[in-house]
Amino acid sequence: MRATAAPAASTGHGDVPWEASFRMLNQIGYDGPISVEWEDAGMDRLVGAPEALEFVRRLAFDAPDAAFDAAFSSKD
Repeated sequence: MRATAAPAASTGHGDVPWEASFRMLNQIGYDGPISVEWEDAGMDRLVGAPEALEFVRRLAFDAPDAAFDAAFSSKD
């Protein structure tokens, strides 16, 4: 018998804190490429890979140009 780590799950179907990860990338100013490896033995790749891509695209948002509070201040 062989001990293995938890089985791989499709992107968006596991324990990875994806939104927090993308927010942190924005916070540190990362603007490079994002590569996601899709691997899920329990899901057909023709279903899972496009679903994973859409999931990542939805979360890979740009950082705001200004702080949230700045939208409420005016110089009028």
